[in-house]
Amino acid sequence: MENEMRSIGEMARDSGLSVSALRFYDRAGVLVPAWVDPVSGYRWYEPVQREEALLLARLRRAGMPLADIRLVLAGWAGADTDLVRGLLQAHLRRLELGLSDARGEFSTLRALLDHRETDPMTSLHTATARLTVPAPTLAAALDAVRFAARTDGELPMLGGILFDIEGEGLHLVATDRYRLAVARAQATGHGGARTQVVVPLPLVDAMRALLTSGEPVQLALDGDRVTLEAGDRRTSGQSLGHEFPDYRRLVNLPVGRRARVDTVAFCQALETGPVRRSETREQDGEPCDLSVLRVTENGSVLVCDDTDDDRDNVAVNREFLLHALAAGARDELILELGAPTAPLAIRRPDDEDAFSLLMPVRLDH
Repeated sequence: MENEMRSIGEMARDSGLSVSALRFYDRAGVLVPAWVDPVSGYRWYEPVQREEALLLARLRRAGMPLADIRLVLAGWAGADTDLVRGLLQAHLRRLELGLSDARGEFSTLRALLDHRETDPMTSLHTATARLTVPAPTLAAALDAVRFAARTDGELPMLGGILFDIEGEGLHLVATDRYRLAVARAQATGHGGARTQVVVPLPLVDAMRALLTSGEPVQLALDGDRVTLEAGDRRTSGQSLGHEFPDYRRLVNLPVGRRARVDTVAFCQALETGPVRRSETREQDGEPCDLSVLRVTENGSVLVCDDTDDDRDNVAVNREFLLHALAAGARDELILELGAPTAPLAIRRPDDEDAFSLLMPVRLDH
């Protein structure tokens, strides 16, 4: 019988649905396998169910509710297609109404933004600022956050690193929406109010190239000019003329389940362990390999396989996680996992001021 049917793995590859999604749709009674091995529990599908799986994947990408999908699949093979056409048309109308409502709300929000921009507001940007930072400290802070920034044509304010100066502290922050990194460096010489500047990535990289000694360096902000002096060497450039998101709101998270990991061993487990393929294009506009994680009862982090559908599992972009672990620059790091919809935190055991957050990825169900 097995030779005449398609395994769940083959069905996943042919349809673009993940194995975990196919299991979900089985339990939901949407796409039930033709035969389940009574000993192993392994699912097998008839060849004709491939078309149903492809149809199911298309309908889910279009956001159709499961209740309607069940009816579409039931009516798809019938001679009377009026039910299917009616369900498709009804869903399209819902999408169009939803888009119309969204446009109305966005129009209101744009008007509110226009009002905020014309009202006098207190800015965190000042005309000038001077501070001194140890070169190794600034280099380590840049290395801890650089991976989380990238040039984004749609959101140019994220194409740099935020330098947030307050008192004797300099916070560096970077985010590309799906990951965020924060580091702190001790600084002296700034006696003014809190000030911020977004330094574009080419200038950031030029700064990092100067930080090769153990001596202090001088950072100067003068209007939209940012200058770093390291001995007789200097680099200077124009800051990005955009406000950076309020990162303090983004890092205020409920406490999750913490686990200490050996960084090298955990990276090896990620690189050689099971992955799931995300086709939702939620992050970076492209499908990605996901690592599904869970903190076990004994306090270790488990890299879950396709058979593990625990409700507390957290799925993250594997490549992003490996980058964050490398930027952590410690033999041991702390992973903090909250709810499956909450960001995953990567923290240093000896430095609470340097950490990164990764947004979870919704598993295909």
